[in-house]
Amino acid sequence: MSSYVGVLVSDQWLQSQFTQVELRSLKSKFVSIKNQNGKVTVADLPPVMAKLKAFSTMFTEEDIKGILAESYAGAGDEIDFEAFLRAYINLQGRATTKPGSAKNSSSFLKASTTTLLHTISESEKASYVAHINSYLGDDPFLKQFLPLDPTTNDLFDLAKDGVLLCKLINIAVPGTIDERAINTKRVINPWERNENHTLCLNSAKAIGCTVVNIGTQDLVEGRPHLILGLISQIIKIQLLADLNLKKTPQLVELVEDNSDVEELMGLAPEKVLLKWMNYHLKKAGYEKPVTNFSSDLKDGKAYTYLLNVLAPEHCNPATLDMKDPTERAKLVLDHAERMDCKRYLSPKDIVEGSANLNLAFVAQVFHQRSGLTTDSKKISFAEMITDDVQTSREERCFRLWINSLGIATYCNNVFEDVRNGWLLLEVLDKVSPGSVDWKQASKPPIKMPFRKVENCNQVIKIGKQLKFSLVNVAGNDFVQGNKKLILAFLWQLMRFNMLQLLKNLRSRSQGKEITDVGILKWANDKVKSTGRTSQMESFKDKSLSNGLFFLELLSSVEPRVVNWNLVTKGESDEEKRLNATYIISVARKLGCSIFLLPEDIMEVNQKMILTLTASIMYWSLQQQVEEAESSPLPSPTNGHSTTSPDASPVPSPANGRSTTTRDASPIPSPANGYRTTTPDASLAPSPANGYSSTTPDASPAPSVSGEDEISSLSGDVSNLTIDDAASDTTMSSQVENADTPVV
Repeated sequence: MSSYVGVLVSDQWLQSQFTQVELRSLKSKFVSIKNQNGKVTVADLPPVMAKLKAFSTMFTEEDIKGILAESYAGAGDEIDFEAFLRAYINLQGRATTKPGSAKNSSSFLKASTTTLLHTISESEKASYVAHINSYLGDDPFLKQFLPLDPTTNDLFDLAKDGVLLCKLINIAVPGTIDERAINTKRVINPWERNENHTLCLNSAKAIGCTVVNIGTQDLVEGRPHLILGLISQIIKIQLLADLNLKKTPQLVELVEDNSDVEELMGLAPEKVLLKWMNYHLKKAGYEKPVTNFSSDLKDGKAYTYLLNVLAPEHCNPATLDMKDPTERAKLVLDHAERMDCKRYLSPKDIVEGSANLNLAFVAQVFHQRSGLTTDSKKISFAEMITDDVQTSREERCFRLWINSLGIATYCNNVFEDVRNGWLLLEVLDKVSPGSVDWKQASKPPIKMPFRKVENCNQVIKIGKQLKFSLVNVAGNDFVQGNKKLILAFLWQLMRFNMLQLLKNLRSRSQGKEITDVGILKWANDKVKSTGRTSQMESFKDKSLSNGLFFLELLSSVEPRVVNWNLVTKGESDEEKRLNATYIISVARKLGCSIFLLPEDIMEVNQKMILTLTASIMYWSLQQQVEEAESSPLPSPTNGHSTTSPDASPVPSPANGRSTTTRDASPIPSPANGYRTTTPDASLAPSPANGYSSTTPDASPAPSVSGEDEISSLSGDVSNLTIDDAASDTTMSSQVENADTPVV
């Protein structure tokens, strides 16, 4: 999950040689070879090392035994995880110098795991630095650090406290993060820094970034390739934000027939950009279609034709006659500068086919001069077919949720992408492993319509097995794009996943089912346990619109996460919006993966309210489970310690308490200079909003104990508060593992 701290080793140099993904993989290998006494010896290493992809074609077991014998006196010597890592690096160094390795150097580089081999593009770094300097140069907090020098590592150093990435997300999609929730003190402690990164990663998911295998520790360490990858996605989302019919209805000009408009709506933004580019190239007489932002643009000819048709007044006739691609690329960029386009790339980047920078450049040209006419008839048609606000918001929520699961297919438009059934089968297999019969499924591209129907029929069949309400629903309804039924099905699927995650956390409570009513009862009991009187009658209780209940709920699961001085009374629409945006950012900062919008809270969208409550509940119960597993004290029921083997404490990012990750090495304790709480850990509510003052040492009424709290949900409720059979138009994650709360 995004709040996962990671595997830490005491030697900082050794830590710097690996990413967190690599460390977790190697840690898993190390643990797997422990003997019954919990020890690993030198003799245990050769069989494991010889099977690793990096060495399988380079060394035999005997080779590895000989290399290890040079460093260790006896095969029975015990080694720890750090020694295991050093042995790995030693073997890696031998592999590069091994005779005959040159012919395998390419495959070795791909298989190798050291950070030193994660190369970054200096051109991309320089372009992103220029973008950041341009868009964030006037930011009240960041302007003291800007402009950044692209020739140094200033970018990665500044990203370590999380503020830069959070601000960049807000530039890409304004309003995603309530900046009041960002810790922007000049000097922040490790917990506050970790909160910023948790907020960043959960917010990045909420705008459509893929953050699989990126953890907060990776960002804290300033890993260049991971930070550049994340920044690249954020900037791409910003540059492609207007490439849809909703924001730019003039794009309807790209299709000849109105029947093709829905197909256009289902295209990914970069595909729309290519379609726009080819539309103008065809008008300019350029016969070769551009299919990518790399090889097809290397010679600069496509750029020449594109800019000539968009801005003929700035064209240079000598551009096409230029034989040298680099010289032609220079003239292309000169032409673009005369159009006032930001320069995202250099002539060398064009000639070398840098896909990311070419895409950024073409997007900038589109923003500066799209060349689209304003055909009133076509534009009115495009505006007419756009979804109503509620349907659009729910499509967005489900799309982001699907993409957070880490499945192979990326969802660009729910209503279009589910019509062949394949995407839904992938989601079903993720949330209910083994439920899909892949032998009976057809993978896209699917030309025969009946194959799509077969896929969707299997989706309906699995849905019925999972006890979804699917009365009079057939696979063909999905193939035809029935939005009402698609939203109803996806809501049930998302809810099923949500309840399964909660049920898994309660496995030691006799596996009792969790229901919507159980979630409601937990939230009310949690708030009541802190001495507050707020309660919610249901997930459609109109009193929830002011946001105060959820702020009290968040405060009850982690007292210091809410700054009550920032909370309004929630009386006007503006005050409600302020509270709603703050709730979402605080929940993400805590570690909740949520995709709702402030409007969902203000309008009390009962399904989105349920997902918010369940996500907070998941986080709270997860902390209790981790604390129970890490506690060295005997269990009151059996007298045995609940600590699992090889578990070491790692910090919970939002609360400063010690939690447990199996086999994770311990981080520095408070004695080493880490503080478990901030001076303003319990920020007092403002007297103006009617809340009583709380001192830093004061705490709310004692909360229900972990086991009692989990057991309290086992009530005899069995009826659902939300009717899944209702399918009106109001129906409405994987970061790193399958247990990530994606609600």
